[in-house]
Amino acid sequence: MAWWAFLVVSSLALFPVAVLVWAVTSPFDPQRRALHRFTCLWASLYTWLNPAWTVTVEGREKIRPDATYVMIANHASFADILVLFRLFVHFKWVSKIEMFRIPCLGWNMRLNGYVPLRRGDARSIADMMEACLRTLADGNSIMMFPEGTRSLDGRLKPFKHGAFTLAQRARVPLLPIVVEGTFEALPARGLVLGGPRAIRLRVLDEIPYARFAGWPVEALTASVHALYRRELGEVDETHAHAAAAAR
Repeated sequence: MAWWAFLVVSSLALFPVAVLVWAVTSPFDPQRRALHRFTCLWASLYTWLNPAWTVTVEGREKIRPDATYVMIANHASFADILVLFRLFVHFKWVSKIEMFRIPCLGWNMRLNGYVPLRRGDARSIADMMEACLRTLADGNSIMMFPEGTRSLDGRLKPFKHGAFTLAQRARVPLLPIVVEGTFEALPARGLVLGGPRAIRLRVLDEIPYARFAGWPVEALTASVHALYRRELGEVDETHAHAAAAAR
């Protein structure tokens, strides 16, 4: 529980610094890049200082600094959020509205201009999409979990269409990012950290808008979901049953 205690105490200490960064830089930094960079540093402390976690980031060089993306990642743990900040690139999170109510952490999310979403609320989803379109038009990438919520067993859940509809409407590329090892490090259910874990963050090749511009969103969603299943080494259930029957 020492890790959680450190998270609470450090948040109380670092939020005033975030407010100071916001106050000093916001007049000439409308995208709040400086504050997001500070937030990356703040979040990264919890992986840098956890002796049980070794985080490897691969493919960061694939992220074009002048590009605006819809970034997507698989989601199996709260630790995914911390690990994704290790990219140290500019983006705005789409996150459930409950996260914005967390003292210090959630308040900092509001200062950053991250995008809230009330799950299951059609009006909130529509507002989120419009907010994301404005955010992308302003030159900010968006980070989303297309599964919508964390996996409870560590396996990839079905993808929702939102991120893919957004990329098509905004005419921007998709940037798939694969996170591995976080489910074992910090399972979705429970507050107890696992033992020593190797966590791996992999940036895959971007998917240019021209490649999926004319696709039905269902086909695009299914195609990217299949890509993730291959990258995560998850066997297609249909193929598994067919192979078992053939033996």
